[in-house]
Amino acid sequence: MIIEVKDVSKSYGEKKVLDKFNLNIEDEHSYIITGGSESGKTTLLRLILGLENPDSGKVGLLGDYKYPYINAGVVFQEDRLCESFSAVTNCAMVSKKVFKQTVREELLKLLPSDKVDIPVKKLSSAERRMVCIARACCIPSDVLVMDEPIKGLNASQKEKAIAFIRDKQGSGSLVIATEDVSGLDFGRTITLQ
Repeated sequence: MIIEVKDVSKSYGEKKVLDKFNLNIEDEHSYIITGGSESGKTTLLRLILGLENPDSGKVGLLGDYKYPYINAGVVFQEDRLCESFSAVTNCAMVSKKVFKQTVREELLKLLPSDKVDIPVKKLSSAERRMVCIARACCIPSDVLVMDEPIKGLNASQKEKAIAFIRDKQGSGSLVIATEDVSGLDFGRTITLQ
């Protein structure tokens, strides 16, 4: 699958965030979208996911595909977790195709065993981020789209999270928006101004 971002422009009031931006996102490739605050990273991800529409240009699928939408595993900037549910439940509830035992095994690659079955509100911000990463990667998807997935993680947590994400990417594509590109030299870097 190729996700085509063609001549996309997007403004919020007087502020033009993207101006005739182009990008083809292909299977088995990784894209690191970087730039300063308010450079359009999150906006680009939201356009790719169909959560917003461009003012001009288009985002679509190239080729002969049965479905008119993108099946994506997503990490948002905010955690978007159900506070009173465990990490296992938060991950398992996103798809009927995801089983709790499988989720538990995946979470144990990122979190200590005493953290996966307690309410996520009792986890540290870094541990919560790990739950968000696991949740995105548990969903059967064509593409992983992640907004600042490793923000707030220490060096060893970053290394573990990146290895996990790369493993789960499989033959799909990966799009990460981040200001901090350390450890992300495996992908094509696109800098937004």
